[in-house]
Amino acid sequence: MASNTDTMPLLKVEHLTKEFPAEAGMLASRFSKRVVSAVNDVSFEIHAGETFGLVGESGCGKSTTGRCIMRLTKPTSGKVYFQGHDIASMSHKELKSMRREMQFIFQDPYASLNPRMTIGEIVSEPMTIHNVGTKEERMRTVRELLDVVGLNPEHINRYPHEFSGGQRQRIGIARAFALKPKLIICDEPVSALDVSIQAQVLNLLKELQNKYGTAYLFIAHDLSVVQHISDRVAVMYLGKMVELSDWKTLYTEPHHPYTQSLLSAVPVPDPDVQKTRERIILAGDPPSPIDPPTGCRFHTRCPIARDICSSEQPEFKQVASGHYCACHFARTFPIRESHIDL
Repeated sequence: MASNTDTMPLLKVEHLTKEFPAEAGMLASRFSKRVVSAVNDVSFEIHAGETFGLVGESGCGKSTTGRCIMRLTKPTSGKVYFQGHDIASMSHKELKSMRREMQFIFQDPYASLNPRMTIGEIVSEPMTIHNVGTKEERMRTVRELLDVVGLNPEHINRYPHEFSGGQRQRIGIARAFALKPKLIICDEPVSALDVSIQAQVLNLLKELQNKYGTAYLFIAHDLSVVQHISDRVAVMYLGKMVELSDWKTLYTEPHHPYTQSLLSAVPVPDPDVQKTRERIILAGDPPSPIDPPTGCRFHTRCPIARDICSSEQPEFKQVASGHYCACHFARTFPIRESHIDL
Protein backbone atom coordinates (compact mmCIF):
# COMPACT_ATOMS: atom_id res chain seq x y z
CA MET A 1 0.00 0.00 0.00
CA ALA A 2 1.38 3.38 -0.96
CA SER A 3 0.32 6.93 -1.54
CA ASN A 4 2.16 9.57 -3.53
CA THR A 5 0.48 12.92 -3.20
CA ASP A 6 3.04 14.58 -5.50
CA THR A 7 1.74 12.82 -8.63
CA MET A 8 -1.55 13.19 -10.47
CA PRO A 9 -4.24 11.19 -8.67
CA LEU A 10 -5.60 8.07 -10.32
CA LEU A 11 -9.11 9.07 -9.26
CA LYS A 12 -10.31 12.57 -8.37
CA VAL A 13 -13.82 13.22 -7.06
CA GLU A 14 -14.98 16.84 -6.92
CA HIS A 15 -18.18 17.98 -5.17
CA LEU A 16 -20.02 14.74 -5.99
CA THR A 17 -23.76 14.92 -5.30
CA LYS A 18 -26.46 12.33 -5.87
CA GLU A 19 -30.17 12.88 -5.21
CA PHE A 20 -33.00 10.42 -5.74
CA PRO A 21 -36.71 11.31 -6.09
CA ALA A 22 -38.45 10.77 -2.76
CA GLU A 23 -41.56 9.38 -4.48
CA ALA A 24 -41.75 6.91 -7.31
CA GLY A 25 -44.37 5.01 -9.27
CA MET A 26 -48.07 5.82 -9.49
CA LEU A 27 -48.09 7.89 -6.30
CA ALA A 28 -45.36 10.22 -7.49
CA SER A 29 -46.23 13.72 -8.59
CA ARG A 30 -44.25 15.23 -11.40
CA PHE A 31 -44.41 18.50 -9.50
CA SER A 32 -42.91 16.99 -6.34
CA LYS A 33 -39.49 18.38 -5.44
CA ARG A 34 -38.78 16.14 -2.47
CA VAL A 35 -35.52 14.27 -2.90
CA VAL A 36 -33.35 11.86 -0.97
CA SER A 37 -29.96 13.51 -0.55
CA ALA A 38 -27.83 10.36 -0.66
CA VAL A 39 -24.46 12.01 -1.37
CA ASN A 40 -23.81 15.72 -0.82
CA ASP A 41 -20.69 17.60 -1.98
CA VAL A 42 -18.15 14.80 -1.50
CA SER A 43 -14.55 15.35 -2.66
CA PHE A 44 -11.43 13.17 -2.38
CA GLU A 45 -8.53 11.70 -4.35
CA ILE A 46 -7.05 8.22 -4.71
CA HIS A 47 -3.51 7.68 -5.94
CA ALA A 48 -2.04 4.70 -7.76
CA GLY A 49 -1.48 1.72 -5.46
CA GLU A 50 -3.29 3.37 -2.54
CA THR A 51 -6.12 1.98 -0.44
CA PHE A 52 -8.66 4.67 0.44
CA GLY A 53 -11.14 3.62 3.12
CA LEU A 54 -14.66 5.09 3.13
CA VAL A 55 -16.60 4.35 6.31
CA GLY A 56 -19.88 5.25 7.96
CA GLU A 57 -23.08 3.68 9.26
CA SER A 58 -25.68 2.14 6.97
CA GLY A 59 -27.45 4.69 4.79
CA CYS A 60 -24.73 7.34 4.91
CA GLY A 61 -24.17 7.24 1.13
CA LYS A 62 -20.85 5.43 0.88
CA SER A 63 -22.08 2.69 -1.49
CA THR A 64 -23.89 5.27 -3.63
CA THR A 65 -20.59 7.17 -3.86
CA GLY A 66 -18.88 4.06 -5.22
CA ARG A 67 -21.66 3.40 -7.74
CA CYS A 68 -21.57 7.02 -8.94
CA ILE A 69 -17.81 6.80 -9.47
CA MET A 70 -18.31 3.69 -11.59
CA ARG A 71 -21.26 5.36 -13.41
CA LEU A 72 -23.52 2.47 -12.38
CA THR A 73 -25.59 5.38 -11.05
CA LYS A 74 -25.40 8.74 -12.76
CA PRO A 75 -24.42 11.59 -10.40
CA THR A 76 -26.75 14.57 -9.99
CA SER A 77 -23.80 16.96 -10.05
CA GLY A 78 -20.06 17.07 -9.49
CA LYS A 79 -17.06 15.71 -11.36
CA VAL A 80 -15.31 12.33 -11.32
CA TYR A 81 -11.93 12.17 -13.05
CA PHE A 82 -10.25 8.83 -13.73
CA GLN A 83 -6.68 9.13 -15.06
CA GLY A 84 -7.51 12.76 -15.86
CA HIS A 85 -10.67 12.00 -17.87
CA ASP A 86 -14.12 13.14 -16.77
CA ILE A 87 -16.29 10.03 -16.34
CA ALA A 88 -19.53 12.03 -16.24
CA SER A 89 -19.12 13.22 -19.83
CA MET A 90 -18.03 9.87 -21.31
CA SER A 91 -20.00 8.17 -24.05
CA HIS A 92 -21.09 4.53 -23.73
CA LYS A 93 -18.08 3.42 -25.79
CA GLU A 94 -15.68 5.47 -23.67
CA LEU A 95 -17.25 4.11 -20.47
CA LYS A 96 -16.73 0.55 -21.65
CA SER A 97 -13.06 1.28 -22.28
CA MET A 98 -12.70 3.01 -18.90
CA ARG A 99 -14.26 0.08 -17.04
CA ARG A 100 -11.46 -2.14 -18.26
CA GLU A 101 -9.26 -0.18 -15.84
CA MET A 102 -11.85 0.09 -13.03
CA GLN A 103 -13.69 -2.88 -11.56
CA PHE A 104 -16.19 -3.53 -8.75
CA ILE A 105 -16.36 -6.13 -5.94
CA PHE A 106 -19.94 -6.34 -4.69
CA GLN A 107 -21.06 -6.75 -1.09
CA ASP A 108 -23.22 -9.86 -1.41
CA PRO A 109 -21.28 -12.89 -2.69
CA TYR A 110 -24.57 -14.78 -3.10
CA ALA A 111 -26.33 -12.21 -5.32
CA SER A 112 -23.35 -10.95 -7.35
CA LEU A 113 -22.68 -14.24 -9.19
CA ASN A 114 -24.96 -15.53 -11.94
CA PRO A 115 -26.25 -18.95 -10.73
CA ARG A 116 -26.65 -20.13 -14.34
CA MET A 117 -23.00 -19.57 -15.25
CA THR A 118 -20.04 -21.75 -14.35
CA ILE A 119 -17.14 -20.27 -12.40
CA GLY A 120 -15.05 -20.29 -15.57
CA GLU A 121 -17.68 -18.29 -17.43
CA ILE A 122 -18.10 -15.82 -14.55
CA VAL A 123 -14.39 -15.06 -14.13
CA SER A 124 -13.72 -14.93 -17.87
CA GLU A 125 -16.74 -12.71 -18.65
CA PRO A 126 -14.82 -9.39 -18.33
CA MET A 127 -12.17 -10.70 -20.75
CA THR A 128 -14.90 -11.85 -23.14
CA ILE A 129 -16.64 -8.47 -23.07
CA HIS A 130 -13.38 -6.64 -23.79
CA ASN A 131 -12.16 -9.19 -26.37
CA VAL A 132 -9.03 -10.09 -24.42
CA GLY A 133 -7.25 -13.21 -25.74
CA THR A 134 -8.65 -16.36 -27.28
CA LYS A 135 -11.03 -18.70 -25.46
CA GLU A 136 -8.15 -21.01 -24.56
CA GLU A 137 -6.05 -18.08 -23.26
CA ARG A 138 -8.98 -16.82 -21.20
CA MET A 139 -9.52 -20.23 -19.59
CA ARG A 140 -5.81 -20.44 -18.80
CA THR A 141 -6.00 -17.02 -17.14
CA VAL A 142 -9.08 -18.09 -15.18
CA ARG A 143 -7.23 -21.13 -13.78
CA GLU A 144 -4.30 -18.92 -12.81
CA LEU A 145 -6.63 -16.44 -11.05
CA LEU A 146 -8.48 -19.19 -9.19
CA ASP A 147 -5.14 -20.49 -7.95
CA VAL A 148 -4.07 -16.96 -6.91
CA VAL A 149 -7.24 -16.42 -4.84
CA GLY A 150 -6.87 -19.80 -3.12
CA LEU A 151 -9.40 -21.89 -5.05
CA ASN A 152 -8.90 -25.17 -6.88
CA PRO A 153 -8.47 -24.47 -10.63
CA GLU A 154 -10.15 -27.82 -11.29
CA HIS A 155 -13.44 -26.32 -10.03
CA ILE A 156 -13.69 -24.16 -13.13
CA ASN A 157 -16.83 -25.99 -14.35
CA ARG A 158 -18.71 -25.83 -11.05
CA TYR A 159 -21.59 -23.44 -10.29
CA PRO A 160 -21.82 -20.77 -7.54
CA HIS A 161 -24.23 -22.77 -5.35
CA GLU A 162 -21.49 -25.37 -4.84
CA PHE A 163 -19.30 -22.89 -2.95
CA SER A 164 -19.38 -21.28 0.50
CA GLY A 165 -19.79 -17.53 1.05
CA GLY A 166 -16.06 -16.98 1.47
CA GLN A 167 -15.29 -18.99 -1.65
CA ARG A 168 -17.89 -17.04 -3.64
CA GLN A 169 -16.31 -13.76 -2.58
CA ARG A 170 -12.94 -15.11 -3.75
CA ILE A 171 -14.58 -15.83 -7.11
CA GLY A 172 -15.82 -12.23 -7.21
CA ILE A 173 -12.31 -11.02 -6.44
CA ALA A 174 -10.86 -13.21 -9.20
CA ARG A 175 -13.39 -11.72 -11.64
CA ALA A 176 -12.44 -8.18 -10.59
CA PHE A 177 -8.75 -8.89 -11.23
CA ALA A 178 -9.33 -10.63 -14.59
CA LEU A 179 -8.46 -7.47 -16.55
CA LYS A 180 -5.67 -6.35 -14.17
CA PRO A 181 -7.46 -3.02 -13.44
CA LYS A 182 -5.77 0.00 -11.90
CA LEU A 183 -8.63 0.66 -9.46
CA ILE A 184 -11.10 -1.67 -7.76
CA ILE A 185 -14.10 -0.39 -5.80
CA CYS A 186 -14.68 -2.80 -2.92
CA ASP A 187 -18.25 -2.30 -1.65
CA GLU A 188 -18.22 -3.88 1.82
CA PRO A 189 -16.60 -7.04 0.43
CA VAL A 190 -16.32 -8.80 3.81
CA SER A 191 -19.43 -7.64 5.69
CA ALA A 192 -21.41 -10.78 4.77
CA LEU A 193 -18.63 -13.15 5.83
CA ASP A 194 -17.65 -14.79 9.12
CA VAL A 195 -14.90 -13.01 11.08
CA SER A 196 -12.29 -15.69 10.35
CA ILE A 197 -13.11 -15.57 6.63
CA GLN A 198 -13.00 -11.74 6.71
CA ALA A 199 -9.34 -11.88 7.75
CA GLN A 200 -8.53 -14.31 4.94
CA VAL A 201 -10.20 -12.12 2.30
CA LEU A 202 -8.53 -8.95 3.61
CA ASN A 203 -5.12 -10.63 3.53
CA LEU A 204 -5.87 -11.83 0.00
CA LEU A 205 -6.73 -8.29 -1.13
CA LYS A 206 -3.47 -6.98 0.33
CA GLU A 207 -1.46 -9.75 -1.36
CA LEU A 208 -3.09 -9.03 -4.74
CA GLN A 209 -2.47 -5.31 -4.31
CA ASN A 210 1.23 -5.94 -3.67
CA LYS A 211 1.36 -8.21 -6.72
CA TYR A 212 -0.52 -6.03 -9.22
CA GLY A 213 -0.18 -2.51 -7.75
CA THR A 214 -3.96 -2.02 -7.79
CA ALA A 215 -5.60 0.90 -5.95
CA TYR A 216 -8.69 0.25 -3.81
CA LEU A 217 -11.65 2.33 -2.78
CA PHE A 218 -12.57 0.20 0.24
CA ILE A 219 -16.12 0.86 1.46
CA ALA A 220 -17.08 -0.47 4.89
CA HIS A 221 -19.00 0.31 8.07
CA ASP A 222 -16.57 -1.51 10.37
CA LEU A 223 -13.61 0.69 11.38
CA SER A 224 -11.63 -2.30 12.65
CA VAL A 225 -11.76 -3.81 9.15
CA VAL A 226 -10.72 -0.59 7.42
CA GLN A 227 -7.80 -0.11 9.82
CA HIS A 228 -5.94 -3.18 8.54
CA ILE A 229 -6.07 -2.37 4.85
CA SER A 230 -6.27 1.43 4.33
CA ASP A 231 -3.63 4.10 3.78
CA ARG A 232 -6.12 6.92 4.30
CA VAL A 233 -9.64 6.85 5.72
CA ALA A 234 -12.63 9.15 5.19
CA VAL A 235 -15.70 9.13 7.44
CA MET A 236 -19.18 9.90 6.06
CA TYR A 237 -22.35 10.88 7.89
CA LEU A 238 -25.72 11.38 6.21
CA GLY A 239 -24.26 11.93 2.75
CA LYS A 240 -21.43 14.27 3.76
CA MET A 241 -17.77 13.68 4.48
CA VAL A 242 -16.95 14.72 8.07
CA GLU A 243 -13.30 13.67 8.50
CA LEU A 244 -10.37 12.50 6.38
CA SER A 245 -6.85 11.57 7.41
CA ASP A 246 -4.20 8.91 7.16
CA TRP A 247 -5.39 5.83 9.04
CA LYS A 248 -3.01 6.12 12.00
CA THR A 249 -3.88 9.75 12.74
CA LEU A 250 -7.60 9.05 12.42
CA TYR A 251 -7.45 6.15 14.86
CA THR A 252 -5.21 7.86 17.43
CA GLU A 253 -6.33 11.51 17.14
CA PRO A 254 -9.92 11.63 15.83
CA HIS A 255 -11.18 15.23 15.76
CA HIS A 256 -14.83 14.86 14.78
CA PRO A 257 -17.28 13.73 17.52
CA TYR A 258 -18.87 11.24 15.13
CA THR A 259 -15.52 9.60 14.37
CA GLN A 260 -14.81 9.44 18.09
CA SER A 261 -18.15 7.73 18.71
CA LEU A 262 -17.49 5.16 15.98
CA LEU A 263 -14.06 4.36 17.38
CA SER A 264 -15.41 4.04 20.91
CA ALA A 265 -17.72 1.27 19.68
CA VAL A 266 -14.84 -0.85 18.34
CA PRO A 267 -14.00 -3.56 20.92
CA VAL A 268 -10.39 -4.14 21.91
CA PRO A 269 -8.95 -7.59 22.75
CA ASP A 270 -7.58 -6.54 26.16
CA PRO A 271 -10.40 -6.85 28.78
CA ASP A 272 -8.62 -4.52 31.23
CA VAL A 273 -8.37 -1.77 28.62
CA GLN A 274 -11.94 -2.42 27.48
CA LYS A 275 -13.23 -1.83 31.03
CA THR A 276 -11.58 1.59 31.25
CA ARG A 277 -12.69 2.85 27.84
CA GLU A 278 -15.28 5.60 27.62
CA ARG A 279 -18.17 4.53 25.41
CA ILE A 280 -19.77 7.43 23.52
CA ILE A 281 -23.47 6.70 23.13
CA LEU A 282 -25.15 8.87 20.51
CA ALA A 283 -28.66 10.08 21.27
CA GLY A 284 -31.54 9.36 18.89
CA ASP A 285 -31.53 7.90 15.40
CA PRO A 286 -29.89 9.24 12.24
CA PRO A 287 -32.10 11.90 10.60
CA SER A 288 -33.87 11.17 7.33
CA PRO A 289 -31.91 12.04 4.16
CA ILE A 290 -35.20 13.36 2.76
CA ASP A 291 -35.23 16.13 5.36
CA PRO A 292 -31.66 16.52 6.72
CA PRO A 293 -31.02 18.93 9.61
CA THR A 294 -29.94 22.48 8.90
CA GLY A 295 -26.37 23.48 9.63
CA CYS A 296 -24.21 20.54 10.65
CA ARG A 297 -26.08 17.32 9.84
CA PHE A 298 -24.67 15.68 12.96
CA HIS A 299 -25.77 18.35 15.43
CA THR A 300 -29.00 16.54 16.45
CA ARG A 301 -26.91 13.70 17.94
CA CYS A 302 -23.67 15.50 18.77
CA PRO A 303 -22.57 15.62 22.44
CA ILE A 304 -20.75 18.96 21.98
CA ALA A 305 -23.29 20.75 19.73
CA ARG A 306 -23.86 24.50 20.23
CA ASP A 307 -26.29 27.01 18.69
CA ILE A 308 -24.05 27.68 15.69
CA CYS A 309 -24.14 23.98 14.77
CA SER A 310 -27.86 24.09 13.94
CA SER A 311 -27.65 27.24 11.85
CA GLU A 312 -24.30 27.17 10.06
CA GLN A 313 -22.80 24.31 8.08
CA PRO A 314 -19.17 23.70 9.10
CA GLU A 315 -16.46 23.96 6.47
CA PHE A 316 -14.58 20.79 5.56
CA LYS A 317 -11.12 22.20 6.22
CA GLN A 318 -7.60 21.15 7.10
CA VAL A 319 -6.97 21.00 10.87
CA ALA A 320 -3.49 19.45 10.60
CA SER A 321 -1.20 18.31 7.83
CA GLY A 322 -3.25 15.92 5.68
CA HIS A 323 -6.05 15.89 8.26
CA TYR A 324 -9.44 17.38 7.29
CA CYS A 325 -12.53 17.79 9.44
CA ALA A 326 -15.98 19.40 9.20
CA CYS A 327 -16.74 20.57 12.74
CA HIS A 328 -17.04 24.05 14.28
CA PHE A 329 -15.35 22.83 17.47
CA ALA A 330 -12.99 20.17 16.18
CA ARG A 331 -9.94 21.84 17.77
CA THR A 332 -11.71 23.55 20.66
CA PHE A 333 -12.71 20.52 22.68
CA PRO A 334 -10.19 17.92 23.95
CA ILE A 335 -9.52 15.08 21.54
CA ARG A 336 -10.76 11.74 22.87
CA GLU A 337 -8.18 9.05 22.36
CA SER A 338 -9.44 5.93 20.63
CA HIS A 339 -7.43 3.34 22.61
CA ILE A 340 -7.34 1.17 19.50
CA ASP A 341 -4.45 -1.28 19.37
CA LEU A 342 -2.36 -0.23 16.38
